[in-house]
Amino acid sequence: MWGRKALVAVLLLGLTGCSAFGSDDDALVLYNAQNRGLMQALVEEFTKTTGIEVKLRNGGDSELGNQLVKEGAKSPADVFTTENATAMSLVDRAGLFAPLPPATLRGVPTQYVPASKRWVGVAARSTVLVFDPRQLSESALPASMLDLAKPEWQGKFGYAPTGADFQGIAAAVYALKGDQVGDAFVQGLKDNGVKHANNIAILKAVNSGEIPAGIIYHYYWFQDRARTGDDSDHAKLHYFGKRDPGAFLSIAGAGVLQSSDRATEAQQLVAFLASKQGQEVLAKSNDLQYAINHGVASNPALRPLTQLQPPAVPLSALDGPKVLAAFRRVGIL
Repeated sequence: MWGRKALVAVLLLGLTGCSAFGSDDDALVLYNAQNRGLMQALVEEFTKTTGIEVKLRNGGDSELGNQLVKEGAKSPADVFTTENATAMSLVDRAGLFAPLPPATLRGVPTQYVPASKRWVGVAARSTVLVFDPRQLSESALPASMLDLAKPEWQGKFGYAPTGADFQGIAAAVYALKGDQVGDAFVQGLKDNGVKHANNIAILKAVNSGEIPAGIIYHYYWFQDRARTGDDSDHAKLHYFGKRDPGAFLSIAGAGVLQSSDRATEAQQLVAFLASKQGQEVLAKSNDLQYAINHGVASNPALRPLTQLQPPAVPLSALDGPKVLAAFRRVGIL
């Protein structure tokens, strides 16, 4: 008899011609929505340390999260990793994650662990306003991200509603301020904002002078600065701080699927990602996300995590489907 994962892998290969899983039933299957280069570096270090092989199935947060919910107990996945907490919450609400042991959670601050304790934060990205100082002085910047819903910001900022990144930011507004403020913010996006495909498109538009400002995560600007700076040399970052929704810290997560038939090894992988060793791989990478393990300092190019003053958002309160419904209701999607 073939193992469940081997059978599913062969069927998927026949349908798609993709070799993401291969035919090897001895490797952990990781549904990965994190940065591919970063996760490849992490699993290579994990395999070097433990001898456990890992096969990556790469995709987007929403894509893989919804696929896991659809697959349920028949999923070939052992572990799920994301860039945003909303997809982790979706899978958690569906009851698909296994509990994590206290030892895995011990090195991670409690605000980066959901109430269920069935997944754990492994990295963070800060919401920022990227702006063109040729068009906007710092004194003219909004005091709160919510101010962008005011008429004076019509046509002056970009956002990317189709991406999981911005959907997570909007979910934080609902979690922090409630439905009334959340709905008003979404309507303000519809009335005032300029839609873009993704964070990189926003950064390029601000840098070129096409729009004065845009909502992105910090690391897109820092990654460009670390390469050529061609898409960021005329752009600066504004950190809202002061517990504002615009200072939302997006938490990347990792969890073990309840249906995994290699639970022991899957737990080892998630523990590694949250550990000092795994976090050091992240901190030394050129991905420029924040490390969140107590004992690991992030890349020194970044503004220190302790200076960001993000709002406290319970991870389990981030409701992606609510945001999508709101976006559709006003016609953003």
